[in-house]
Amino acid sequence: SDMGKETIPVSSSQYRIGVGRADCTGPIADLPLMGYAKPGQNAAGLHTRLYSRAFIVADSDDSKRVVFVSADIGMVSQKLRLKVMETLKTKYGNLYRQDNVVLSGTHTHSGPAGYFQYTLFILTGKGYIKPSINALVNGIVKSIDIAHKNMKPGRIFINKGAVDGSNINRSPFSYMNNPEAERKRYPVNTDKKLVLLKMVDMDGHGLGALSWFAVHPVSMNNTNLLVSSDNMGHASYLFEQEKNMGSLPGQGPFVAAFASTNLGDVSSNTRGPHCVNTGESCNNPDSTCPVGGASMCMSSGPGKDMFESTAIIGQNIFNKAKELSRTATREIKGPINFAHKWVNMTDVTVQLNSTHTVSGRTCKPALGHSFAAGTTDGVGAFNFTQGAVEGDPFWDAIRDMLLGKPSSEIQECQHPKPILFSTGEMTKPLPWHPEIVDVQILTIGTLAIAAVPGEFTTMSGRRLREAVKNELESTGLLKEVDVVVAGLSNAYTHYITTYEEYQIQRYEAASTIYGPHTLSAYIQEFRSLAKAIAENTVDQLPKGPEPPNFPDKNLISLLPNNPVDKKPINTTFGDTIVDVQGTYRPGDVAEVTFVSGNPRNSVTYMADGTFLTVEKYNSTTGNWNTMFNDASWETRLLWNKAPKGYSNVTAVWYIPLSVEHGTYKICHFGHFKTLQNLKPVFNPYEGSSSPFDVKS
Repeated sequence: SDMGKETIPVSSSQYRIGVGRADCTGPIADLPLMGYAKPGQNAAGLHTRLYSRAFIVADSDDSKRVVFVSADIGMVSQKLRLKVMETLKTKYGNLYRQDNVVLSGTHTHSGPAGYFQYTLFILTGKGYIKPSINALVNGIVKSIDIAHKNMKPGRIFINKGAVDGSNINRSPFSYMNNPEAERKRYPVNTDKKLVLLKMVDMDGHGLGALSWFAVHPVSMNNTNLLVSSDNMGHASYLFEQEKNMGSLPGQGPFVAAFASTNLGDVSSNTRGPHCVNTGESCNNPDSTCPVGGASMCMSSGPGKDMFESTAIIGQNIFNKAKELSRTATREIKGPINFAHKWVNMTDVTVQLNSTHTVSGRTCKPALGHSFAAGTTDGVGAFNFTQGAVEGDPFWDAIRDMLLGKPSSEIQECQHPKPILFSTGEMTKPLPWHPEIVDVQILTIGTLAIAAVPGEFTTMSGRRLREAVKNELESTGLLKEVDVVVAGLSNAYTHYITTYEEYQIQRYEAASTIYGPHTLSAYIQEFRSLAKAIAENTVDQLPKGPEPPNFPDKNLISLLPNNPVDKKPINTTFGDTIVDVQGTYRPGDVAEVTFVSGNPRNSVTYMADGTFLTVEKYNSTTGNWNTMFNDASWETRLLWNKAPKGYSNVTAVWYIPLSVEHGTYKICHFGHFKTLQNLKPVFNPYEGSSSPFDVKS
């Protein structure tokens, strides 16, 4: 067999499979990055591009199909999902719907914000920013379009294996509060297994790979100002670069997604929490340091800086995925099914049964004091600590004055959480948190994907997987079902801890917005979906109450328009301010600074484009060939904003040790803003460094 093929047993059982990838980067300047909610962490350049990766699987007779999308974004918001579904409806009629499409975010903390309709996220994301959400809608829909066009008969194999040295539990004190008998069933306090789906055509050629692994993409920390897909995006990049030999990043047919799962209490910062000022461990229940308190307690990754940590964790995840892909022999067979409903999560009564040992009901949403403490991956502000089960009189007084006092009903329901923001009782200018959320399961043969609207902790995910598995296997039609939890899907509702972890009130519990019975309520809802699939009664499921879709005109933007771009006297946009040196060696860093416009100007023109290229001269043809672009790991674009509309960009190339010797240049592409008849006009420009030599 030729190199591209892998020998697999012949079989008639098959699906129709389509894969697609599209750029969804959005604006790379001025917008807050979504994830740490740290004031001032606004985008100022590009580390790696963000992509949406879509997988469509249909029965061989095309009677049923499902779509799974993993996008390099913090999380899918309800507004984003509603907009994507509207667009799919206009394009495809009734083919792609709420019940057979799952949209999941990888949870990178370095993607642009601004695509939410609920007030809390509008405040942390500088409002509702149309260029940001449009880039996401367009990228997600385009990835589905490409997958849709490329569907062909194929087969799916599943494999699982442990990834070592790449994740730690960041709230072990919460985890330890889970029942001892339950903890004894698991060797470790995080899920180490990576689950991989390998998709091939009928000749055995690889079409794509879809993996799930539990880790927070927080290798890039809260000092980072560059848009980046973080460790999971880097794993995708490595896999795709290897399979699409000779293609530039973001190009080529093979698509590899690394999707989020039950990562709620799981960090990629494997060195664990240490005091930044003294170096001692702060692995204690409150994550505080003797000097400087909670704000000094930070976790860092395995590398010497955040870029190296991202590379190491991404490489570890990719290495395991590559090995599992090579050795996958267990084929997934069987029918395709799906079930979806909307649930009002503020009003679920949890019935006592074998999985729910405590009865109760869910609450109107609220965030606890320890929400403001942040985590050891990105600490909060002021003097908030994790594990706070009592309020702070100072902050409570300020809150009561500005936002009103939480009702006794919500305080009672959320106990023992001391409420910082009673978001469920805050409705101005629009509700602060969602009430109605999606619960959804897709099944492809013996694989079940449970799409959850938030961040399940390790033990929460284990409980959910087990409940769904038992229910799907109950009728005996499906055997040996594999359940994966697809996190950050369809809507965002913060965290979901177990009832026991909730009592400790660290960050994850303080951010479990529907109260102590949140997990039990989800398990109950997902069991009802799984039961309907197992008993073939999906059409009898109630749809549930539809979520609101607040009109765009009611959503405020807190991001001012960028001013008209200005340039220093006697220069034009794209001129070099600081040029390259004449020669470099492999391992050196080449950089060049250009007179630039604001990169925000380029968002609509740059989808699948690039802000920079590294080009090599071919002396035989006299052509310059692009060797690297702005999605390459070896390049960075740094935007330097100066007052009054002046700015410049620095294009940086980290010259690989394996680089071919020769003559190179670095080019930059952008747009500058002018006004014509008071209307903004975005004018393209480009610039190039002087040619330079790379030799040993």
